[in-house]
Amino acid sequence: MAFIRDPKEERTGYQIGDFTVDSVDNKCDFVMVYRIDPTTVDRIKWYIDHNYIVHSMVGISWGRYLDYLEGEWDGREHWDEAQTDRYGNQILHNPKVPYMVPTISFANYLTEKLKIVIDAGVEAIHVEEPEFWDRAGYSEAFKREYKMFYHEDWVAPHESVDAKYKCSKLKAYLYARTIDRVSVGLKEYAKLKYGRDLRFYVPTHSLINYTMWKIVSPEGKLADLNYVDGCIAQVWTGTSRTKNWFDGELKERTFETAYLEYGVMQELVKGTGRKMWFLHDPIEDNPNFDWNDYRTNYICTVVASLMHPKVNTYEICPWPNRVFEVEYPQGSPNSERIPSDYRTILNNTFNTLGTLELGESSGLRIGVLTGDCQLYQREYPDSCFSDEKEEFVGTVATDDSTLESQIKDRLFKGEDANNELRYKYAQSAAFPGFFSLAFPLFKYGVPVRPVLLDNVRRYTGYLNDYDVLILSYEFMKPDYPDINAALAEWVKQGGTLIYVGDGQDPFNKINSWWTGKYETPSEHLFEMLGIEPKNEKEVFRCLKGTAAVWNTDPCVFSYSKENAESFRKFFLDVIGDKKNEVEFKNNIVVERDRYIVAAVMDESINEDPLAFKGLFVDMFSPAFDVIEEKTLYPNDKCMLLDLSKVKEELAVLGTSVRIFSLENRGESIAADFYGASDLKANIRIKVPFEITSATIDGEKAEFKYDKKSKSVLVSFDSVPKDRQLILK
Repeated sequence: MAFIRDPKEERTGYQIGDFTVDSVDNKCDFVMVYRIDPTTVDRIKWYIDHNYIVHSMVGISWGRYLDYLEGEWDGREHWDEAQTDRYGNQILHNPKVPYMVPTISFANYLTEKLKIVIDAGVEAIHVEEPEFWDRAGYSEAFKREYKMFYHEDWVAPHESVDAKYKCSKLKAYLYARTIDRVSVGLKEYAKLKYGRDLRFYVPTHSLINYTMWKIVSPEGKLADLNYVDGCIAQVWTGTSRTKNWFDGELKERTFETAYLEYGVMQELVKGTGRKMWFLHDPIEDNPNFDWNDYRTNYICTVVASLMHPKVNTYEICPWPNRVFEVEYPQGSPNSERIPSDYRTILNNTFNTLGTLELGESSGLRIGVLTGDCQLYQREYPDSCFSDEKEEFVGTVATDDSTLESQIKDRLFKGEDANNELRYKYAQSAAFPGFFSLAFPLFKYGVPVRPVLLDNVRRYTGYLNDYDVLILSYEFMKPDYPDINAALAEWVKQGGTLIYVGDGQDPFNKINSWWTGKYETPSEHLFEMLGIEPKNEKEVFRCLKGTAAVWNTDPCVFSYSKENAESFRKFFLDVIGDKKNEVEFKNNIVVERDRYIVAAVMDESINEDPLAFKGLFVDMFSPAFDVIEEKTLYPNDKCMLLDLSKVKEELAVLGTSVRIFSLENRGESIAADFYGASDLKANIRIKVPFEITSATIDGEKAEFKYDKKSKSVLVSFDSVPKDRQLILK
């Protein structure tokens, strides 16, 4: 039975910084006990005693490390290792909690500090969020690292494109080095002292989010660290609601952004055998939204994640105590605890997520290339702008969104003689260079996927999973020339490459492998392909494949609906006969085993509804409603269980509680389960005979038999203890 599984599969888990309470004790597979403090060992012991698989989690770029900062650990203060901006301000996560420059000393400290959780018996350690802010790079510790790494004196990142790029690459290297040292040290300690194989994971935001938020992190580089066993994709409402541009409008697009975020995270472990958990958060870090907002966006992220069938393990909730025990919006006279039906839907979803099987994608395989290198050029140095910077801003903006709108409007009108508006627009948090290439297709129902540029060097045949690739070197630069060689070979063997870029990005002038012989890395790519683009738009035949070049800034496709349409037309013209495999529509539908996952988008080709007819269980309804039709309108999402694919006579169809066993005893059915408290729980079971009575621990339970689905719904108030359901 899909709902009844061995916890050792570790399909679902959550992180928690406190002792648990009954309302969150839902018997997921594993728990990540967060932070090191005087209660850590006792908390680990509690979860072990209650039959959870126990991991430990700490921050690797920030945390309660005052004993290190103030010299208690080794006799030397380490405040000079706090990340610092150009104005001398320390970048803080909380008061007395700075983001760290990860020195060797800091790596040694973390290794020593984390031995306590190994002694307490955890099976895995997670070091989360290796984050080096783009605006940092001015602390004394960073200057020392720069000198040792580059064998030359530090140059301030804001002084030139070369200094900015070199500083950013160093930031990524330093965190990769730290993760490597800490993982090796702790695995060796566990093996030598206890003979135990410790697992080591890195929970991290997506490459797309870190690019939007201007944070450098060793995303793809994690694949090069042999002692890392996998990652958690930290994608949630807070990351995915970051505004981006489409059809000339800047706004939140949580579902669409989350889809691309999860997609790029899938690439971090693709073909490696490493573990990846997709995270969802039923609320988010900002406590000022209401429950309707949290619920709507939670469903957006869950559905987006389910559309990537090569991952089927999930972090179901970070900080469950704040979800189930705290009132929102905080500080509002209308604040309240989580509504009962949302509490039920969450527990339903937590259990459903443990049932997903792996699958394959179908249709024309289309990718948009991304890479760690896009993190290295998120801010343009002062030299790219005139001294009077307000000149190109126009009227004084009251917030970033207003400023971006002013810049976009003036760009669209052609008021950018010196490219300064273009640079401002490109470096905005909306990251328009990437989304301008992805959204025109995805918003029209084409399931494009982010593809990691550097993986072409790591894995033979990595690009063979794709038929069409879209590339621009305007917002990123390839670190090695053999990346272009691999792309060219893929094209010649039958792939279709669409390159967008005009070579005007200032970071083409950095001192790199193409310097001297080529003006831009794209010139080298064209040479590898054997083409010489001379016009604005050209399409070339390259042996068995096709290469197309549009000589323009990719950001232009986000200026207006007309510009996005021009990109779609160019795309169809380039792919030729393959366009028969592309259908522009306003929805995305993915089938995973017995489930149908679907979303209908706004801002698309039309506003037509999408209808499903058959016999289904609505997995996002509190009582797992049995329905014969489901109609979705723009911005609607669903997860349906297709009952025609449930061949068993006895099967759990949906549950709010963790079911450990299900047994047909002839004239009765027995199920053992455990659920959280304060929960209006529902269990729907397909049964081989009509049910006439239901009891839980000998007491009558409310039930309803449905003839069409041959299923019974049992509803009850959940009590946090082991219980037994008997159906007769």
